Amino acid sequence: MTGDNVTAYGLAVEHYQKYEVVWSGQDGTDVFFQNELPYDIPNQSAWEVSPSQPGYPAFYVTNNVQSFHGYGMGSYVTFLDTTVTLYDQEAFETPTNPGVQFSDVFTVYVAGSGGDNSVINGVGGPDTSTAPGTTAPADVSSYTG
Repeated sequence: MTGDNVTAYGLAVEHYQKYEVVWSGQDGTDVFFQNELPYDIPNQSAWEVSPSQPGYPAFYVTNNVQSFHGYGMGSYVTFLDTTVTLYDQEAFETPTNPGVQFSDVFTVYVAGSGGDNSVINGVGGPDTSTAPGTTAPADVSSYTG
């Protein structure tokens, strides 16, 4: 999303193998985000921002953003069509900026091996396959960049 003063309601984006949403506009708001990570990643090295950051955040707020509000945003680990173990460093990534705020962001482990190491910028979680079928959602009720 590159426009300024944009409000999105009910944004759903699924299964893309890089950043699923890149938000670079100022003064934006997202109310409800639903996401499933890709089903069929071949291996970890094919799905990483860098060797030190495994996976891709489902929702990435770029470093230039000074003001953004996200409410009720979730990302689901759905590594269904792969046999490899995969990790995502964080489901949501945002700049360190007090004008960037999130309320009730979470991850849910559904299937596969691996999962999210954190919910947002290293906070919350992990939410992984270490206890399949018993992992509750990892929730961060409030986060300021």
